Amino acid sequence: GLGFILHEVKISRGDLGIFTTFKTFLDIIKIFNNVRPKIVHLVTIKPIILGGIAARIANIHGVVAAISGLGYVFINQGFLSSVRRFFIKALYKIALGHSNLKVICQNSADYNEIKNISKLSSDSFVLINGSGVSLEEFQYFPDTNKIPKIIMASRMLEDKGVLEFSAAAQQLKTLGILADFILVGDPDPDNPSSIKKSQIQDWEQEGILKHWGHRDEMQEVLRMASIVVLPSYREGFPKVLIEAAACGRPVITTDVPGCRDAIYHGKTGMLVPPKNSNALADAIKNLVLQPEECRKMGLAGRAMAEERFDEKIVIEEHFSIYNQLLLNIK
Repeated sequence: GLGFILHEVKISRGDLGIFTTFKTFLDIIKIFNNVRPKIVHLVTIKPIILGGIAARIANIHGVVAAISGLGYVFINQGFLSSVRRFFIKALYKIALGHSNLKVICQNSADYNEIKNISKLSSDSFVLINGSGVSLEEFQYFPDTNKIPKIIMASRMLEDKGVLEFSAAAQQLKTLGILADFILVGDPDPDNPSSIKKSQIQDWEQEGILKHWGHRDEMQEVLRMASIVVLPSYREGFPKVLIEAAACGRPVITTDVPGCRDAIYHGKTGMLVPPKNSNALADAIKNLVLQPEECRKMGLAGRAMAEERFDEKIVIEEHFSIYNQLLLNIK
């Protein structure tokens, strides 16, 4: 309906096998050679590395590399992770070596990291706060819950803070705080930090929380929330937080890159330290016991979304980037 032509390429997030990765790389080069695009727009780590190198080999005129977050490889500690980081940094440097290139970062921490890795000038970078939100689709609705619903919506990964959310829920149930705790999203078996489905079922059976699984209609989910929680260890720019703000929901999230950029602490929500279920539980308790404060934060969140996160602004910024790259083509 929108006139897009799909050229299917199989890219698995979790598969690091040399053979399958090389096959994907060859498939991308083949598509570039057949289609001969003026500009390629690459999103997330694997497509940026494979597509960026392929674009140089296929002599593509312009490249947009959209870094939506640096992922678990840049969060995890330990020897194996540091070895992976070394190779990924080297590959990033090659992939981002195109002469007519714009790199989109979603937060200043990722910008500094990628600038340091790539040695590119500031002119090659654009900072855009996420992918925006449809203010018509995600509208403000007052919270009508008799019992507050605390919703965490994300992939079910350790580095999204699922364990801390569960521990905070358990702590507040023990204290007798009346609230429903709900996880929205599925485990991701391709990701090393995925929570097992059996673990989530155990939490449900113990009455700690409810699991709604994957939901497509996020505006409906967020409308049912009283408070939206994302205790992630690091993000690019979490879409669920700006969607929550657009729906007028206060947010509790962690003081880490990406998350801290999506809220005004004390005004549209609360920041807590990462990997700290006690601090998370305290913040949830404070807001549950202050419904009027929740309402004010929700209204402030909607105003922030209208001012900063309207997807129309983000779309215009992308068209501006494309036009700059087209002007540079000799």
